[in-house]
Amino acid sequence: MSEPVPSADTLYVKFWGVRGSVSAAGSRFEEFGGNTPCVEVRCGERLFIIDAGTGIIPLGLELAASGPPEIDIVLSHLHLDHVSGLPFFKPALLPDRHIRLHCGNLRGESAEEAFGRLFSPPLFPISLSQLPGKVEHLGFKSGDVLTFHDGATTKTLPLNHPGGATGYRFDFRGRSVCYISDIEHTVPWPPEDLRDFVAGTDLVIFDGMFSETEYIRCQGWGHSTWQKGVDLCRAAGVEALAVFHLHPQHDDAYLHEEERKVSAAMPGAFLAREGRVLSFTTTS
Repeated sequence: MSEPVPSADTLYVKFWGVRGSVSAAGSRFEEFGGNTPCVEVRCGERLFIIDAGTGIIPLGLELAASGPPEIDIVLSHLHLDHVSGLPFFKPALLPDRHIRLHCGNLRGESAEEAFGRLFSPPLFPISLSQLPGKVEHLGFKSGDVLTFHDGATTKTLPLNHPGGATGYRFDFRGRSVCYISDIEHTVPWPPEDLRDFVAGTDLVIFDGMFSETEYIRCQGWGHSTWQKGVDLCRAAGVEALAVFHLHPQHDDAYLHEEERKVSAAMPGAFLAREGRVLSFTTTS
């Protein structure tokens, strides 16, 4: 069976990086993948990229030949696992490309200053401004409706994470997908604003980094469990859940067993894998 491809009448999602914190390497991590967060979303033929972890590097190799001249990257936040792939994103190395970086967790400020500190000596040899492509920094406030240069929009929501993070909802002709990473669950759960934000969507991509046992030792670190993702989907009437931001020490054998438990708890739930594609045919 051939892999779905983007088309004018589909909402298309492809996972390019699904790990949290740091990359995972070795034969024990091949099936689910070792790259850090990056998800491709296409509303029809309109491309969006969510986060710029190391998963954006293989995506960039594909877009270098066939991608649009202008690319929007929306960032959940600026922790290293979500931005470390930026200097290696091939379209940013091409002089005819224009990359827009959208950041919403800095109270309306862009990430230009933060990236200037991160991608500069002694931490990095060059700045993003020295790349051949044009890199533009845009800020907004999490919770706003984000409007792009061509009039496209996406809803956003502030998430419970150290330093803040932004969730995104992409709606296209009656279909939708939500990206909810990084987030730590609260009590009670789920909060009303998050439940309403994801209500009725076709797919929720949710931070399930920790097991319930691990979470006890890691409270306050800004991450959640797949069980809380299932609870959110049940409360919001969502039938498909992709467990995301996988722990870098959870190997394929461990994740297979967790996926068995996830699918038993919620038949439409699965663990995200690099390369997996989902395509939703639109209603109009």
